[in-house]
Amino acid sequence: MKPRTARLASLGITVGFAAFPAGFATAAPVFEKDVRPILKAHCFHCHGEDGEKKGDLDVRLARFLVKGGKSGPALVAGKPAESHLLEVLKSGEMPKEKPKLSDQDIATIEQWILAGAPTARPEPETLGPEHQFTEEERGWWSLQPIQRPEVPAKKDPREQNPIDAFVRVELEKQGLSFSDEADPATLARRLAFDLTGLPPGAVIGDEDSITDYGSLLTELLASPHYGERWGRHWLDVAGYADSEGFNEKDTERPHAWKYRDYVIAALNRDKPYHEFVREQLAGDEIAAKLGLNADSPTDEDKARYAELITATGFLRMAPDGTQTENTLLSRNANIVDTMKIVSNAFYGMTIHCAECHDHRYDPITQRDYYELRAVFEPGFNPAAWRNPAQRLVSLQTKEQKAAAAAVEAEAKKIDDARLAKQEEFITEVLEKELAKRDEAVREPLRKAFRTVAKDRTPEQLALLKQHPTVEKLNAGSLYLYDTTYKTKHADTLKKMTEEAAAVRAKKPKEELVHAFGELPAKPEAIPATFLFFRGNPESPKDKVSPSDLDVLSGWREAAIPAKLAELPTSGRRLAFAEMLTDGKHPLLARVIVNRVWMHHFGTGLVKTPADFGHLGEKPSHPELLDWLASEFMAKGWSLKELHRLILSSHTWRQKSDRDAERDRIDPDNRYLSRQNKRRLEAEVLRDALLVVSGKLNPKAGGTPVPVMLTEEGQVVLGVDTMDTAGRQTGKYIPLNGEEFRRSVYVQIRRSRPLEMFATFDAPDMTTPNCEVRPVTTVSPQSLLLMNNLGMREFAQHFGERMMKECGDASVEEQVRHAWRLVYGREPVTEEAEAAAAFLTMQTAHYTVEPAKFEKSAGPAEANPAPARVMGLAALGHALMSANEFLYLD
Repeated sequence: MKPRTARLASLGITVGFAAFPAGFATAAPVFEKDVRPILKAHCFHCHGEDGEKKGDLDVRLARFLVKGGKSGPALVAGKPAESHLLEVLKSGEMPKEKPKLSDQDIATIEQWILAGAPTARPEPETLGPEHQFTEEERGWWSLQPIQRPEVPAKKDPREQNPIDAFVRVELEKQGLSFSDEADPATLARRLAFDLTGLPPGAVIGDEDSITDYGSLLTELLASPHYGERWGRHWLDVAGYADSEGFNEKDTERPHAWKYRDYVIAALNRDKPYHEFVREQLAGDEIAAKLGLNADSPTDEDKARYAELITATGFLRMAPDGTQTENTLLSRNANIVDTMKIVSNAFYGMTIHCAECHDHRYDPITQRDYYELRAVFEPGFNPAAWRNPAQRLVSLQTKEQKAAAAAVEAEAKKIDDARLAKQEEFITEVLEKELAKRDEAVREPLRKAFRTVAKDRTPEQLALLKQHPTVEKLNAGSLYLYDTTYKTKHADTLKKMTEEAAAVRAKKPKEELVHAFGELPAKPEAIPATFLFFRGNPESPKDKVSPSDLDVLSGWREAAIPAKLAELPTSGRRLAFAEMLTDGKHPLLARVIVNRVWMHHFGTGLVKTPADFGHLGEKPSHPELLDWLASEFMAKGWSLKELHRLILSSHTWRQKSDRDAERDRIDPDNRYLSRQNKRRLEAEVLRDALLVVSGKLNPKAGGTPVPVMLTEEGQVVLGVDTMDTAGRQTGKYIPLNGEEFRRSVYVQIRRSRPLEMFATFDAPDMTTPNCEVRPVTTVSPQSLLLMNNLGMREFAQHFGERMMKECGDASVEEQVRHAWRLVYGREPVTEEAEAAAAFLTMQTAHYTVEPAKFEKSAGPAEANPAPARVMGLAALGHALMSANEFLYLD
């Protein structure tokens, strides 16, 4: 069992100068709260951490500073001018080779020395080999047990549920109040995009239902598009990609999409979140515990096994270059990136910052990092590394394997017959060629030809070179001799090859899964995990045992069993997953609740969703965050019920209108006196364009829509037809409507992001994962909307849809129909008049100056497009480029 870290206060040892005295001015800094964090961030690594004490100085305790090092005392309590520490900090001499401390930090240290260098409590006599945290570090808000605060009494009649009560309390403190509720059409559009990522016209069956908010909410939560929308959010955190990344080869992952489909299906079924987490961390070990495998007796058990194995793809999403560059460093990089994904997704902490040294700001030690890594190390096993291809898991059953073997045996007979026939043909041609030569050279030439190439003598090589038609004779060149000798040997062999291929096509398809699996091992054979000196895998130090963060051990068990007896594997990941999801972990529920909130409001209650530590922002509504986390767990970890709770609140249903007074008091709207305007994300924007242009292909799941490079170097949807030298062949393979599928199904090649995705801030996953997407407003976005060929294609499809649906109507009716399609409303008078004039002008222009439809890929159109279609396309292009389409109110 892992020993608990001793608390500083519990040692009860008085230091050589007074602890912080009662009644002392509260403004005076104290060491543990104000000074130690500064020194930890900038000085510990050279003066105290890991046994390093440059100048024989340890700065981890105030008493050590008084004692000093080779240069004498580092400080003199009450006398800043005589304190060497302050001198070197002000001069910038320290920290060495690093930026000078900020004026504020230096001032804090100076004020502390002036106040007598007080401590909050007696300091320990020594700091032993174990790392110790102060009470202040242990007391950090996100590391405390989740509480269920009492819900404030309702005061505002607009309050719909406890969320509003918590928000209203904070609003009152700021002199603010709620905004009124948005109108039904605005709420319907907001709700449709929030829950499905599609415009309301694509997912709301009855327009009249927008006035029945509760029914509409239920309808959209039940939509299969919900999983696609919220699956995309989770795939960001998981670092999902269809290629390995790491280096320029960026090898494809042909089976990774099954993990994507697992995520979408799990969310659509509202799989309880704690189960969702367990399966992704330890699906293979859960399957082993349940006795499930590919040969389980029932189809239900087989499907459950496949689901559990596929879920572990979460641990295989990090970049992995070991297929092409299998070195110790590349192996370690894959593990490090996976640890970052785990810490971002479930802890909302920057645990990965402790890879090389103790965390500079949070109570996370380097040992903590490696103890958490030890949970996963048996599955990675760097010493017996399995590259990506070797990690694929087959779902083929014994019966399928036997059937495949029988088919292969049948095909092998054809292969053997073909090889025999091939040898017969080669011999026939060889003898015909030899017959053309002088009799003296025939036997030496025959022998040279029949000698294995690597064993040929220089004389034989020279002889063959003198007779190229013999030298070049092989199975692949028989077609050349068919012309000479009027034979059909090449055709005969080709037909036999096709016959064997046709037989092999009857094999049961082998399903492979891009998964994380751990090989069975006896306890003594489980790979050990070592702490690396400064994070260098070539410099292992102490062996560590698996554990959760040590800072939590003061109030909950942190140690993880090194081996579960009931499993053939170590069982560490299963034990860890169960500990993480036990309902008492301080971070898991807080982190996911905050992420869901962030996607509904544009900003989380904690603005930094992947950093609940000291460098992140504290929650704007801490009691609300804890209440939501406790309610989430109490309601069975149901994400859909969490959505229902948030989306039913008046807080979410408010108008987004701004006013000067609200902006003055709360410019960032952190207290939520209104809803935030939000821009559509890249994938949602593309999906909305597909919907309004009438081209959306609703096909769900399966292999991703491929991406390719055009001859101009642009990334578009299409089958890559480059040759082996990386040159464009110009060949085009139709996608047959696949190019119109939702963006979540578009292949994510780390080296080939679609231009629209990259421009509108979609992650390209060149980093391990996406903690939070930036929301930028930059000129390339406007330029793309105006000029991008893909955007013009959407406009063309829109024109064709308009022509089909209202081509014979008046210009005025066409304008109204366009507004309903794009914005879901009628145009006001000024808009209708301006749009009608524009449509008439554009149609006239294309009548005089005909234009062809443009294509991102494939053969160009032969004839000009109808002028009326191009005019309607121009109108649609303008509407789809406007802010009203791009933003949610």
